[in-house]
Amino acid sequence: MKILHVLGARPNFMKAAPVIRALAQYPQVRQVLVHTGQHYDFNMSDVFFQQLGMPAPDVNLQVGSGSHARQTAEIMTRLEPVVLEQRPDWVLVYGDVNSTVAAALVCSKIGIKVAHVEAGLRSFDRTMPEEINRLVTDSLADLLFTPSRDGDGNLLREGVDPGKIHLVGNVMIDTLVRMLPACAEHLPTDVPAEFALVTLHRPSNVDDLPWLKAMLEKLQSLAANVEVLFPVHPRTRKNLAEINLNGALGHLRLLEPLPYLSFLALQQRAALVITDSGGIQEETTYLGVPCLTVRENTERPVTIEVGTNQLVGRDLPRIADSARAILSGQSKNGSRPPLWDGHTADRIAKILVR
Repeated sequence: MKILHVLGARPNFMKAAPVIRALAQYPQVRQVLVHTGQHYDFNMSDVFFQQLGMPAPDVNLQVGSGSHARQTAEIMTRLEPVVLEQRPDWVLVYGDVNSTVAAALVCSKIGIKVAHVEAGLRSFDRTMPEEINRLVTDSLADLLFTPSRDGDGNLLREGVDPGKIHLVGNVMIDTLVRMLPACAEHLPTDVPAEFALVTLHRPSNVDDLPWLKAMLEKLQSLAANVEVLFPVHPRTRKNLAEINLNGALGHLRLLEPLPYLSFLALQQRAALVITDSGGIQEETTYLGVPCLTVRENTERPVTIEVGTNQLVGRDLPRIADSARAILSGQSKNGSRPPLWDGHTADRIAKILVR
């Protein structure tokens, strides 16, 4: 049995790593890793792969950046001959990046079965490119591995055959559980006893320069009460260079982007996380850390319904008030969703190999 994994961005590798490890327990399974090169991340060194417990990719398509249409088309063009040569029994795709939908399109047209890991998530906002990728991939996939019950419900409402849907849990949590014991050794230096942690990278937030400036001013105000650590995404840093902030940053500390283990160590210790990231909503829910999500919608409602996440939108007064409430001890109690137990990859492997 041959299984080909298509990976395009760093989060894909973190989701695929436990699945690759679980499938390696079956001697009849041969695995091929294809990196489309959609994102090139300097933190994805040999150490990164070693920490994840996965081999380096067998094939790198070296697609690089570009518009959504151009990048998706380039991935399809370069991936098709690889799939035709390998003729896998299954192609596994992960998440909602352009590599995910490109691989689903290629394989569905040439009769190769596709399994989608992290299926069924919906923000119901079709202005998000990721939402289009999710909808198309799920409509084409032969197996859909969902992380939570809302994913099952979304797929059923869209008319997906119930026999294709498998609630398996959140595979990203498998990686988090495996990495947690090691993250303390990677805690950045000079971390205060209490701090808030911030990440902002979505174009809808950071490309809006007036809003970004106002948000930074709110963070400066928050930093008068608690130190604020802000690892800055390259896109965000570029836009910050165009903003004239009033006054010194004080206890608002702008950091370079951090490797996963260092960021995980900060998340685990934070009094509060403010983010527009999807994955961080999940990780804070597992860790029991209060999270404010700076978006108008989320494809991960289970983190709100069950977990520690609050959706605050781009409403700056609401963000400030919610942050102050959490820091004063009024944080929301949350729990871990069902099957977020570190064994999702084992369930996926059993279904594929049966």
